[in-house]
Amino acid sequence: MYRKFLSCSSLLIMLALLMTGAIGCTTKADQKTAASTEPAAERYFIFDTIVSLRVYDERMTPRHFDEVRALLERIDQRMNRQLAGSEIDQVNQAAGKSEVSVSEETFKVVQTAIDYAAASGGHFEPTVGPLVDLWGIGGEHPAVPKEDELAAAMQRMNYKDVILNPASNAIRLEKEGMSLDLGAIAKGYAADVIADYLQQQDFRSAIIDLGGNILAMGSKPDGSPWNIGIQDPEKDRGQSLGTLQAVNKTIVTSGVYERFFEAEGTVYHHILSPFTGYPVDNDLLSVTIVTDTSMDADAMSTSVFSLGLTEGRQFVESRDDADAIFVTTDHQIYLTSGLADTFKLTNDNYQLAE
Repeated sequence: MYRKFLSCSSLLIMLALLMTGAIGCTTKADQKTAASTEPAAERYFIFDTIVSLRVYDERMTPRHFDEVRALLERIDQRMNRQLAGSEIDQVNQAAGKSEVSVSEETFKVVQTAIDYAAASGGHFEPTVGPLVDLWGIGGEHPAVPKEDELAAAMQRMNYKDVILNPASNAIRLEKEGMSLDLGAIAKGYAADVIADYLQQQDFRSAIIDLGGNILAMGSKPDGSPWNIGIQDPEKDRGQSLGTLQAVNKTIVTSGVYERFFEAEGTVYHHILSPFTGYPVDNDLLSVTIVTDTSMDADAMSTSVFSLGLTEGRQFVESRDDADAIFVTTDHQIYLTSGLADTFKLTNDNYQLAE
């Protein structure tokens, strides 16, 4: 699973934290929040990627960081399809045979994945596991599959063949050889879980970064918005094409540049089309989703990238809670309506489209 869970969405978003020198404090009832311009920070290696957490509060302790680690490990142990004995692995092993009851949170993530599959007309495909394994992009030996291999893998992919039983949190895959892969949604869910935990502990200002999936929790300690740099998809990590102001928002990107390989002069990226079996080819370099919930942003970024500029833009504009940044191969940047006042272009190699 984590060939996609870890970077599905190809999540190269650069965080530019432009902190001021002020120290802000807020009051809730009679409790004082010790906001700080210097974060308490921790990094974890999990989901096969670096997870970075910065909390701008003097009350953040090693115990809190340990509890966050435990949350991440719990999600990994339940939703990693490549981890033998995980809940998703058990579901996949029982494909075509029987249903498997899972935890409430795993069932919730799978249900949301199926909802996005239906809403996107199948462009989001949570049963993409056989195709991901066949290409092996991100692994040690990626290769272009043979046509008969692609056809066989695609026969085992169809979100409509995932049967959900809410009464028992049970999941059944109708065909033998099917494989659920939550790579395009589970990392976003993990970011939401961390944010919920921090809010329960009354922390208000934090940056959660799961391998490029950014959740900007609250605002800076001085009350101003966070400034998030959006990665230039044709440059090395850390070089941006613009900045985005964010307060209580999550920012997730899918792009062609994070994981790929080259064979006989052709570059193959990791965002695979469930309709052709090949990497999506639609003149997009990247799509960045901005919304309130990271699980939604994660699933939406993959869905919208596959849909392409026109249909993807319509998909995002149809929602009240989301916006998007589209970057095309001709260096045009298209914004949905809600980002006109929050996105700033900083790179002369690109231009905002009308």
